[in-house]
Amino acid sequence: MAMRAVRVSRWAGAAVLTACVALTVAAPAATASATHENAEPVGVQAKAAAIAVASTGHVLWSRDLNTELPMASITKVMTALVVIRAGGLSRKITVPSAVVAYVDEHDASAAGLRPGDTLTASQLLEGLLMPSGADAAYTLAEAYGPGLGAFIAKMNATAKRLGLTRTHFSNFDGLPYPTGYSTYSTPANLIKLGRVAMASAVFRSIVDQRSYRIAAGSGHHAYFWRNLNPLLGVYRGAIGIKPGWTPTAGHCLLFEATRGGRSFIGVNLDSPGVGATVNGADATRMLNWAFSLPSY
Repeated sequence: MAMRAVRVSRWAGAAVLTACVALTVAAPAATASATHENAEPVGVQAKAAAIAVASTGHVLWSRDLNTELPMASITKVMTALVVIRAGGLSRKITVPSAVVAYVDEHDASAAGLRPGDTLTASQLLEGLLMPSGADAAYTLAEAYGPGLGAFIAKMNATAKRLGLTRTHFSNFDGLPYPTGYSTYSTPANLIKLGRVAMASAVFRSIVDQRSYRIAAGSGHHAYFWRNLNPLLGVYRGAIGIKPGWTPTAGHCLLFEATRGGRSFIGVNLDSPGVGATVNGADATRMLNWAFSLPSY
């Protein structure tokens, strides 16, 4: 059977709570790079951004660290985290017919899910995170709420438990409704969220993949999804985690890379770019700067 084409629209690229993960994002130390020839990454154009040591959350550089901005499909990191924490990833979930109208109404990025297909929650997580499927987000939220409103409440409750005091979710996919600013976060909060998500082996294994294939089987069609993260396979050491875009949010990217035993996690919000395909320019500048530091 032919592979189902993945829809990537103009909104595209729009877990366990582990005790060992420190959730505090430290303020950048004034002397962090004072002896380095470049005291900050050059050329970063994002409205707000930050880069930190992945293992500790220590922020090395930031711009508007606590400024609340929309983050588009980075929202789906929380969607995935709520599902992973709930467990039962082998449970079978039938794609509801409502996903078609939902995707069409919002011109949303989609994994091309066929209503009536039955997939596991684990497979739907792949469709959520790799092609940034709003249809996968809808299907998971409906099943795990149960119901969309209940699921969004769980997202906000999880944010509160994580100490994400400047984060709010009005939906499960980061689409710009009721307004473009209804779902928002900050660089500081998103680094916290990203560190928790990347502590999950399930989450980490998904966002580190370039592509994922499901063969046609009893109860479902075949699917093939590519990861929309612009750094994977391009930036040496990139291991995830999630891009996002809407006209309001601009180009957004939560990212992590590791080289030679050093790992950095960062985020850029409202970076400039043409079209809906998120670029990795600001992330590359921040990572290059971080890896050039002699002491981290």
